[in-house]
Amino acid sequence: MLKKENRIRLKNNFDHVFKHGTSLYYKILGVKVLSNKLDCSRLGVIVSTKVSKKAVKRNQLKRIIRDFFQDNLEKIEKGKDVIIITLPDIENKEKSEIKEVLFKAFKKMNLLND
Repeated sequence: MLKKENRIRLKNNFDHVFKHGTSLYYKILGVKVLSNKLDCSRLGVIVSTKVSKKAVKRNQLKRIIRDFFQDNLEKIEKGKDVIIITLPDIENKEKSEIKEVLFKAFKKMNLLND
């Protein structure tokens, strides 16, 4: 589970990233990134009912994304707010495929330190 300091929870924080952040979209998900003035990176995940009507599936997708973020937290550049927006095509993807796309997106957005 992500620590409280690594989560974006407030609506105004989401809105700020949506308004001022840079974005990158793939077929199954989108990533929005904005620098923050904190010494840690934060993650917000959006899984709409358009992706799946079943809460079980939506929660499963959120867990996969949070798990990826947690596993790579040390490699992720500090001071970034990251929002992951899932798209309907993600529903039938395997966990490994989702993590692979997340890795590509984070790499392309220069969020991962090597």
